[in-house]
Amino acid sequence: MTGLTAAYLAAKKGHSVTIIEGSDKIGGLLNTFEIGGNQLEHYYHHFFTQDAELHWLLKELDIAEQTGYYSTSMGVFRDGKLYGFNGIMDLLKFKPANLFDKFRWGLTSLYLGKVADWRKSEGIATLDWFYKWAGKGMTDALWKPMLNIKFGPYADKVPLTWMIGRLAQRLNSRKGGDERLAYIKGSWKTLLDALKAELEKLGVEIVYNEPLKEVLVSEGEVTGIKTATLTLKGGKYLVTIPSVYFDKVKGLPMAFGGKDIEYFGAVCTILELKESLSNIYWMNVADDGFPFGGVIEHTNMIPKEEYNGSHIVYLSRYFAMSEDLASMSNEEIKALMVPPLKRINPAFSEDWIKTVFVFKTNTAATVCDLNFSEKVPPCSTELKNLYVANMTHIYPDERSTNNSIRVAAEACQVMGIDTSDVPYGASLSGKIGFK
Repeated sequence: MTGLTAAYLAAKKGHSVTIIEGSDKIGGLLNTFEIGGNQLEHYYHHFFTQDAELHWLLKELDIAEQTGYYSTSMGVFRDGKLYGFNGIMDLLKFKPANLFDKFRWGLTSLYLGKVADWRKSEGIATLDWFYKWAGKGMTDALWKPMLNIKFGPYADKVPLTWMIGRLAQRLNSRKGGDERLAYIKGSWKTLLDALKAELEKLGVEIVYNEPLKEVLVSEGEVTGIKTATLTLKGGKYLVTIPSVYFDKVKGLPMAFGGKDIEYFGAVCTILELKESLSNIYWMNVADDGFPFGGVIEHTNMIPKEEYNGSHIVYLSRYFAMSEDLASMSNEEIKALMVPPLKRINPAFSEDWIKTVFVFKTNTAATVCDLNFSEKVPPCSTELKNLYVANMTHIYPDERSTNNSIRVAAEACQVMGIDTSDVPYGASLSGKIGFK
């Protein structure tokens, strides 16, 4: 999305633009597939009421009216029981922690989401801070298992800065206990189709199935690039691929992608069911022994009628590249993910399953450890005409379509393209590497 938005912003200002796409379609992690007679994202997507940049792009593409806003619910599965987690009353009913623990948890969450300065918190480990200020009860019952399932071996190194960005995003989308999330009718395919049509209208050339092979350099200046079959000369170049792939491109130093950047993979197992698994949209699994950390029942946000009456459930899990999931086949992942659902809903039966889909990526998110800003590369590289904007620049915020748009706007500004018409929302992305 960063590359596509940058192309749109540049072409809109009158520049001649070519997109070099390594796969057979644009969109990356936003791509969709058919399920229940409709389109759905490979990796669950929604956006927030405060996502000003994405709302702006939807208006630009004349598809804003296809945005729907939905009240959603959150829950936590802990000690073998599903707890709602949508407001004060739900918090009071959360039995794994005592009343004082809950009070401290509420105060510390509000402080991080509304008051704390992310710039001053990079050297502080999130878990250490929670144990000190939120207390052992709620940290052991909620924060630690959730960080473990998301960050695995890196859970104790997550900077408090990242948690500040995450809580600010969630708290700003709530009014009281009600969280309203936005979704595009017809899935993100609606956005990608509209953006592709507008790019073509602006004269942007999109070249498919041509991974970048070489950056041509002469006397400290990039003069062109090569793919397997193409050579392009002249102009400026914005690289938006993940940093871990820089070493596959001749003439593109790994250092330009940041210092020792690592990525998490992610797997989403998507079930089309005859019955509903629960009444919760977003369930965090905080018990040990589960192969997934999130259960997102999409049709508890979007009506099941949009999918021919089927119930759609994502089983989500991030993984480090050292974990077994990184090398598992789709069939092995299915066999791992489905059986534990009976622990969440004892009535669940595999007879409920109509279809199962598995999608996996090795570059779902960067591993953000302490003082991660020191690893984020500058957008403007040491080579003239070469610029970098990728997932590292999302930090300290969470990966999202909206934050990718913000990063694209900041990158274009560095490249000399005026993007002052792109509004600033609540995003913390694009703050590092663009001076």
